[in-house]
Amino acid sequence: MSTPDLTTLATFGSIWAVLAVGHNLADHVFGQSDHQAANKGAPSAQDVASGVSPRRGWAACLAHVGQYHLVIAALLTLVWLFIPLPLSAAGLAAGFGWSAATHAVLDRRWPVRWLLQHTGSPDFAELRSAGLNGLYLADQALHSGALLVSALLITRL
Repeated sequence: MSTPDLTTLATFGSIWAVLAVGHNLADHVFGQSDHQAANKGAPSAQDVASGVSPRRGWAACLAHVGQYHLVIAALLTLVWLFIPLPLSAAGLAAGFGWSAATHAVLDRRWPVRWLLQHTGSPDFAELRSAGLNGLYLADQALHSGALLVSALLITRL
């Protein structure tokens, strides 16, 4: 394996690790207030039918997405200070852009519920027992998939 190939693999592994750790810290500790968590989802169809604006929740959602990505950026900067990874502005912009866009859409909640309902798992979308929440678990899995794409973009662009 060539040195450039090894560099690419090491960069991807490092970026993926930072994004994975950063996601957990940003989604569950430093990157989201209780207000944001409670209000970032889209209103239900019943709420909209009763006159609630379908745009309700976007302010909280975008505030969370911004705060979340500040945490990720801080962690990535910290790692880069100790491990000088070959990062480009284009890769960082593409990776962070993809992450922010997908995170905002997924955190409106209805896309995750819709996906589960249309892929044979409508009951899992409503699971809320024994300490499990199907919608939350699916949300976290989809965020991980989106972050994998982000890591590829950051590494290869």
